[in-house]
Amino acid sequence: MDIFAQALPHIGQAFTLIFQPSQLMYLIAGVLLGLSIGVLPGLGGIAGLALVLPFMYGMEPVSGLALMVGLIAVIPTSDTFSSVLLGIPGSSASQATVLDGFPLAKQGHAARALSAAFTSSLFGGLFGALILSFFILIARPLILAFGLPEMLMITILGLSMVAILAGRVPLKGVVAAGLGLMFGTIGSAPAGGSLRMSTYDLPYLVDGFQLVIVGLGIYAVPEIVSLLRQDRPIAEGGSLGDGWGQGVRDWWQNKWLSLRCAVIGVIVGVIPGLGGSVVDWLAYGSAVQTAKDKSQFGQGDIRGVIAPESSNNAKEGGGLVPTLIFGIPGSGSMAIFLGGLALLNMTPGPQMVRNNLDITYTIVWSLALANVFGAGLCIILSKYIARMTTIRFTVIAPYLFMIIAFAAFQSRQSALDLAALVGIGLIGILLRRFDFSRPAFLIGFVLSNQTEIFVNQAFQIAGARFRRSAEAGWDYLLSPITIGLLVLTVVSVIVGIRASKNIRENIDAPTGTKTAPAIFLGVLALYLAIACVDAWGISRFQDKIFPLTVGLVTLLGAVLLLLRMMRNPASDDVFIDLECGVEGEAPHGLWSTLAWFLALVVLTFTLGLFLALAIFLLAFFRVRGRFDWPRTILATALGLGFISGLAGILGRDLPPGYLQTLVELPWPLT
Repeated sequence: MDIFAQALPHIGQAFTLIFQPSQLMYLIAGVLLGLSIGVLPGLGGIAGLALVLPFMYGMEPVSGLALMVGLIAVIPTSDTFSSVLLGIPGSSASQATVLDGFPLAKQGHAARALSAAFTSSLFGGLFGALILSFFILIARPLILAFGLPEMLMITILGLSMVAILAGRVPLKGVVAAGLGLMFGTIGSAPAGGSLRMSTYDLPYLVDGFQLVIVGLGIYAVPEIVSLLRQDRPIAEGGSLGDGWGQGVRDWWQNKWLSLRCAVIGVIVGVIPGLGGSVVDWLAYGSAVQTAKDKSQFGQGDIRGVIAPESSNNAKEGGGLVPTLIFGIPGSGSMAIFLGGLALLNMTPGPQMVRNNLDITYTIVWSLALANVFGAGLCIILSKYIARMTTIRFTVIAPYLFMIIAFAAFQSRQSALDLAALVGIGLIGILLRRFDFSRPAFLIGFVLSNQTEIFVNQAFQIAGARFRRSAEAGWDYLLSPITIGLLVLTVVSVIVGIRASKNIRENIDAPTGTKTAPAIFLGVLALYLAIACVDAWGISRFQDKIFPLTVGLVTLLGAVLLLLRMMRNPASDDVFIDLECGVEGEAPHGLWSTLAWFLALVVLTFTLGLFLALAIFLLAFFRVRGRFDWPRTILATALGLGFISGLAGILGRDLPPGYLQTLVELPWPLT
């Protein structure tokens, strides 16, 4: 009761902040943006948050929070459209929904499936927010006991779980997470300022890569390129049928199943690394195992929609537990969310829960409110959103490329941001192609700087205590909480290795020839070897020990994968190559499609973004879109008008090019 009494004023302040008209406006804007992104298969919360991250600069903290929370809360709701109407998972958290949702749509019951899904999502989201509220109350006294060694161990626990639970081949997850950590060490070291990976010759890299660039490159670019290659409408028809009321009644008849699956979602969300890739399958499996009549599952059983949709929204509340309380992202989207909090001058973790409980609860209850708005809007706008899926993705893609280029430039206001975006986008495409976990890479990148700081500070303090007495040093490092977390890390690795065979980011993961996966892994191993040599050459011990240790461990994982490739046949999961699954299905090649985005970047370097977009959009709509000239000119004018208006409203510059250094041009050509 004392804990609740202490928290009550902060909860009241949080409600006051949330219900201010300006905050509600930002929350609804985030919800609408999340709905728009969630409808497009594959993009998901990571790409959506990466798009809005550049606009966090200078925003009021509560406004920025409302925008981000509104977006991430509703994507697990809106991605149901593509799962039910198209049979294509809107994100990794809605894969299981396809099994029964799509058959229901083909039987003419799309409205019933969507209604049950939205009701389940609303319940799951509210349940996750409620659990998070009470968890923060309970955890607040506990986190007072967390010092540097404990924070370091919980970071290692999170990284180990992310890596091991990142796919069918645990070593691939280790390599992906390690690669993300190594990318995070590029630039000046946080302790002594030593420059790493030869950044003397590249001043742009002295401060390392920006999270905006990495998030867009690793997630948004690969997914947009993949969808653009298909060159077809996302769906053939937008009919929903009837049955909206029946869907709500279905949820009520299965409310205990929904509750059980929401609990599963919260538990999975709390565990770093599981997240969307497995939560829906665990909930779906629970529904099948406990059902008396299993005969209709996979053929249009409404319980097969209610179970995963209850869990995937609840997991967002669970994912905020490690994110807010310890600063450890529970998923890829939470990693980007951490970056957004940093741009808003907030530091999640024990300090935030101790000193800013009102802001913490603002996030929690914004999540709950966004779920209410999102579910309501999905039901109201379903008819129109369903029609959006009949639009050819070729019409949408150039606008997405345009927004990505503009967003990337905002991180440092440098044209080199676009070059970095292309390079990291290529890495993202290859990681996706060869089934290396991109969430593991992203979480490794986000935690890299934090982990290195924890390591240096913990061992500096421990070293001072060891100089006084060995007992004092060991007492500091091996507290009961640290030992408990170490044991939990070992157990999680063992359990995770056994469970990893049932987890993958992609449903279809075909294997092909040995050559391409082996070459890619060989290039990764070469980079890691060069990074280790570079780290070894750094004179300051505290600046080289972290990248050297991580690099050697990751390099060992890559070598072990190469040895497995040498021993095993091409059918082994280590040879997964998603390009083998699209041969004959995608009319456009991977590199010819990526070349369009590269052309936009080259034109931007030369002419500036506005003129580059004018040429790019005209050429794209005419050649790839096969528009006639009037429609081409109209579509181009709409794009240029939108980006100019966005830049004007936000007070941001458009990227200049070489031309702008020679000639003074009026805005927006500057």
